[in-house]
Amino acid sequence: MAWADAKVWGAVLGTPAADGDASLREKLWHIHMVQRAFFAIWLDSAAEVSELSIFPGLRSLEEWGRAYHDEVTPFLETLEEPFLDRFVHLPRAARLTAIIGVHPADPTMSDTLLQVAMHSLYHRGQVNMRLRELGTEPPLVDYIAWIWIGRPAPDWP
Repeated sequence: MAWADAKVWGAVLGTPAADGDASLREKLWHIHMVQRAFFAIWLDSAAEVSELSIFPGLRSLEEWGRAYHDEVTPFLETLEEPFLDRFVHLPRAARLTAIIGVHPADPTMSDTLLQVAMHSLYHRGQVNMRLRELGTEPPLVDYIAWIWIGRPAPDWP
């Protein structure tokens, strides 16, 4: 996920029209805000909410996104099987009761890890589509591409 985030950020920061694009900024902020929210849940701590407005430009938003990966990586490296099977309470899940028609069941830690990766993937796709609309060829960030090229470390811009 860090590799893909770094690739997308490289393309974003290399696109002159990107900094003034509100939709792009919001999607990038949303990706990293959700990543951080789940990290706080995993640590059983309060989520630090950083509003988009505190970031004066894309570079500061990218630095915030990169810092998440620096913070979460040591935590992820300590995870063991019993921890992955424990149930995680998502504080805002009850809001979905009216939408899905039932009270949401608590997911496991491994479910939430997958959710963060899939959520980030979904919104990186939206960012890549917007980059294409702005005239930039988006980077290939498929998981299998990462495997094919030898699982490189992130190369942040």
